[in-house]
Amino acid sequence: MTTRWISAVVCLAAGLCLAGSGPATELVVKDVDGVPRHLLDPGEKAATVLVFYWHDCPISNSYAPELNRLCASHTNVAFYVVQVDPELTPAAAREHARTFDLHAPVLLDTQHHLVNRFHATVTPEIVVVAKDGKVLYRGRIDDGYAAPGKKRAAVTQHDLRDALDAIAAGRPIKTPETTAIGCLIQ
Repeated sequence: MTTRWISAVVCLAAGLCLAGSGPATELVVKDVDGVPRHLLDPGEKAATVLVFYWHDCPISNSYAPELNRLCASHTNVAFYVVQVDPELTPAAAREHARTFDLHAPVLLDTQHHLVNRFHATVTPEIVVVAKDGKVLYRGRIDDGYAAPGKKRAAVTQHDLRDALDAIAAGRPIKTPETTAIGCLIQ
């Protein structure tokens, strides 16, 4: 038994696999239905959008319709909802996705492998990752919240939409990082 074999067993038990080295390391995570998702190899898509999400966070849940609109309008990127509650089961995550009509595949990150790798701190927090592993955008969906529990009357900045539009047009993202407002990841 080699160290490589032991690592593979740990990888499979965690549902997260890292293969290779460097920024283009393959990152494979199984969704709640057991389907392997290659986060850094989204096929024909330009990038991967990770939506760090806590099923009990009212701010996360309030963004479900907007996330669905973005999934529908930005088909050039792969969207994933990353549930971060350490106690959430696959069945509960599937039920939550049905209740909130989440269209993106749902990943469980109960051991916070993705949280730690991409330095997510709140939900909802967005990380857009290029195929080479480079973070293209990090932050909020929009400016709909001034602070936790303080929803603005109107959204004036659509940060994630602007970032995805820039990716689709092959332009640099004007504001590659914003501060996400939400529930702390514990």
